[in-house]
Amino acid sequence: MLKQGSALDRYFRVTERGSNLSREIRGGFATFFAMSYIVVLNPLILSGADSNGTTLGFTAVAAVTALVAGVLTILMGAWGRHPFALATGLGVNAFVAVTVATNPGLTWPDMMGLVVLSGVTMLILVLTGFRTAVFKAVPDGLKTAIVVGIGLFIALIGLVNAGFVRRIPDVAGTTVPVGLGFEGKLLGWPTAVFVFGLILTIALVVRKVKGAILIGIITSTVLSVILEMTLHIGPSFDGKNFNPQGWSLVAPAFSGWAAPDLSLIGKANPFGAFEHLGFVAATLLAFVILLSIFFDAMGTMVGLANEAGTVDEHGNIPDVDRVLQVDALGAIIGGGASVSSNQIYVEAGAGIGEGARTGVASIVTGLLFLVAMFFTPLINLVPFEAVAPALVVVGFMMVSQVGKIDWQDWGIAIPAFLTFTLMPFTYSIANGLGAGFIAYVLIRTVQGRIKDIHPLMWAVAAAFALFFAIGPIEAALGMK
Repeated sequence: MLKQGSALDRYFRVTERGSNLSREIRGGFATFFAMSYIVVLNPLILSGADSNGTTLGFTAVAAVTALVAGVLTILMGAWGRHPFALATGLGVNAFVAVTVATNPGLTWPDMMGLVVLSGVTMLILVLTGFRTAVFKAVPDGLKTAIVVGIGLFIALIGLVNAGFVRRIPDVAGTTVPVGLGFEGKLLGWPTAVFVFGLILTIALVVRKVKGAILIGIITSTVLSVILEMTLHIGPSFDGKNFNPQGWSLVAPAFSGWAAPDLSLIGKANPFGAFEHLGFVAATLLAFVILLSIFFDAMGTMVGLANEAGTVDEHGNIPDVDRVLQVDALGAIIGGGASVSSNQIYVEAGAGIGEGARTGVASIVTGLLFLVAMFFTPLINLVPFEAVAPALVVVGFMMVSQVGKIDWQDWGIAIPAFLTFTLMPFTYSIANGLGAGFIAYVLIRTVQGRIKDIHPLMWAVAAAFALFFAIGPIEAALGMK
């Protein structure tokens, strides 16, 4: 037990941050349930064959995804001492999958090798203090915008994952990109579970019930299991057919024990892409990966730390160097284990909303991921619809900070607006950061306030300009 004043209590700063062991455990469970879907989703994203016709294997990717997430999240808790959890980054793994599929001659080990090299570069930037310096160079108004943007992003993720908001098919005559439910209607029991869970969670939070978010997740999960057992609803997509009234990813079901397949560990080839694609093409791919993981983690970290109240009066995050070190290791270890770069998850906000304030919660989440390697029911029993209400409520909590932005100063207000709107609209934290940083530098220059721009902001804005120009550059080089 973590007794107040004990060595462990002081090391993790549990009492100092106004928390206790029960809150940390509840928060750890809430975070795990909120992000456990990655163990099922990552194998689906990385399921394609490379140029040699080789696949990574569903069960192997699932097992290693859980293992790496567990190890890194425990490391984040024990070393970084923040309630942040890591797992395979959705933006990076999708980029990796598409790149492997569209580049003849490129193999999975080659691509994962580029992820490793990006992680090594990231670690060097952290150890030299550059990454921390960039974090400190960001104006406070933009840091607040990052919190708001992540709040909107996490809420949108919840709404989309629950099927409450859905993408509209991109066909002629379509006037909107997303809509309510399916063809403008809310259909199916899974959506009803989400609505029930959202109402319950809001009611519990408003009443200040301890464990409100976790109670909402567990209650919605139990309801989901009962509905599936009695009505046999099934998933929304079974590999062949689409069912708009089905569960978003997999139907909640008991799938039993399975020995983990860890054969993918150590298969990455750091220099294979340079051999098959050439130096320039491979370097550009590595740059895109590097920039994505560099700023995604920074934005997520700022947002979660502000929500947890662990930011000091100067806007600094305690132990930020340790947090960034673990994040850099996430790319190295994730790539080396062939499951793509691991990064801090916005879904950790569910645990923070439950009261988690320290690394103890992360250790709990990490241990649950390790257990998940063997007992997949812990994953498959919890559908998106049961977790989505927590993400929407946590999103509200984060967006509430929008009032801290100085809306009278357009040099901050416009970049802040671009930052927090483009994050959800482009489904990317990095895109929102890039637009905001570039706009900040341009507007301050137009205002004649160049002295207000930190020198590192010029470098970051230039890097993002190059990032957004990658498409035309690749086209000019004949890469696409």
